[in-house]
Amino acid sequence: MAALCSEFGDLVQIKKQLISVISLCKERGLVHSVKWASELAFALDPLPKNELPPPTFFTEEDAQDLDALGLAKSYFDLKEYDRAAYFLRGCCSQKAYFLYMYSRYLSGEKKKDDETVDSLGPLEKGQVRNEALRELRVELSKKHSAGELDGFALYLYGVVLRKLDLLKEAVDVFVEATHALPLHWGAWLELCNLITNIEMLKSLSLPDCWIRDFFMAHMYTELQMIKEALQKYQSLIEAGFSKSTYIMSQIAVAYHNIRDIDQALALFNELRKQDPFRIENMDTFSNLLYVRSMKPELSYLAHNLVEIDKYRVETCCVIGNYYSLRSQHEKAALYFQRALKLNPRCLGAWTLMGHEYMEMKNTSAAIQAYRHAIEVNKRDYRAWYGLGQTYEILKMPFYCLYYYRKAHQLRPNDSRMLVALGESYEKLSQHVEAKKCYWRAYSVGDVERMALLKLAKLHEQLNESDDAAQCYIIYIQDIFSCGEQLEHAEVSTALRYLGQYYFKNKLYDEASLCAQRCCDYNDAREEGKALLRQLSQVRDQTESSTTDLFGPLSSNNTPIRRVSPLDLSSFTP
Repeated sequence: MAALCSEFGDLVQIKKQLISVISLCKERGLVHSVKWASELAFALDPLPKNELPPPTFFTEEDAQDLDALGLAKSYFDLKEYDRAAYFLRGCCSQKAYFLYMYSRYLSGEKKKDDETVDSLGPLEKGQVRNEALRELRVELSKKHSAGELDGFALYLYGVVLRKLDLLKEAVDVFVEATHALPLHWGAWLELCNLITNIEMLKSLSLPDCWIRDFFMAHMYTELQMIKEALQKYQSLIEAGFSKSTYIMSQIAVAYHNIRDIDQALALFNELRKQDPFRIENMDTFSNLLYVRSMKPELSYLAHNLVEIDKYRVETCCVIGNYYSLRSQHEKAALYFQRALKLNPRCLGAWTLMGHEYMEMKNTSAAIQAYRHAIEVNKRDYRAWYGLGQTYEILKMPFYCLYYYRKAHQLRPNDSRMLVALGESYEKLSQHVEAKKCYWRAYSVGDVERMALLKLAKLHEQLNESDDAAQCYIIYIQDIFSCGEQLEHAEVSTALRYLGQYYFKNKLYDEASLCAQRCCDYNDAREEGKALLRQLSQVRDQTESSTTDLFGPLSSNNTPIRRVSPLDLSSFTP
């Protein structure tokens, strides 16, 4: 933290740098980087007039190209990219060269998108390519070899390489771009999309600049290292960025990723108060409202975003979530398709559309949608998990295992992935692995409270009665301690088994207690009464045994902890 504070010691200097980079990006039409830097600058205190940075430095070449650049930029702003490029073709300055190449790139992208919308449904794999990419790569690589590319041109070269799927070269060029121009957020963001794991992140030689901390926090969130991400964002807040809505939104997304729904909802509601016309991240907010089944709030959010801008990807995703919550899955899928027409690289829309096709029992379309999501971002655990579920429906456990493993690698401490893995191993009769998965799912904090139950049933199936009993005991104690015993139907299953288990082992007092508790549940009442009758017959003949069944277990693969005897007397269902 000390190092971070010293790095952020001079907030006035940071503000000056942000104002300068806003101006540089604005001249080059890099609107998203302008917005990011402007939001950050807005979170810092205003500078007095004498502290404001001087206007951009002009070279002789800049002066020569000034009129052509002004004309071309006016066409560029109106999205007349070919026209802008035409008037810049003879210019010499770095600024004009970048805008010339960027206009050609965007012209190709626009034509590609128009053709995609005209000819393909969003589930068909887009074979349409940006025709300008190869030419741009040849020209930029020549300049790159000659060392003639500035930070902005290096960024564009990296984008071209990424679009051509030359990912390794793209990473090297983006790293070079961050060194040449550390304050251009666009280059950092592109780099972020290409990093697949923490080892790759550590291997990169990145510039030592304050913006690197923003990148690392963003990267930790993407790699599901949420604890580290939250620490980083907290230190950025303490360093002077406490008013930043960007940081607030990133923290909200981080809480969403670890399913801390209350914290995430509170932050998103605060964000909406501070920035009521904001559309970014509102699709994530709608996911939270969906999980909590908050229909009125989701309806209000959808209507509100339609008023602001109905043709934004996030708006379409929010409306899709709203229809999905109302079980109108065809309408929901339609809005996710609309989102993908607006942006075919929208990760959330592909994944959510996969979920809708699953609901409609259209497994082949679901598989296609999830595969598209993985193409966009190989780190999307929801798409891997969705593919696992789809193949589960198709009764293909080897495929399930592969996809659930991928999801588990991305979310090692998510109990849902571990339970799904355990089920796949169980179906493939790999019982040792299944037991390990169920126990691990319980150890990391079982979200759905199913892991111990599945473990107990597996032990039961394998006639490992002591282990099954231990699991059922811990399961019941956990359920009672949370006060959830009424809502959880499976408590009766555990009580039924334990009643019989204690009876067989001549622990008649415990068996009697379980039998009485069975009578509180409709589906176990008859078994409970039958066991009580058996107990009353046996009690006349023998005294109950006091064997300690709660000592160490048989040499089995499940690492069960030592527990005290089951005490249900203080609980009344």
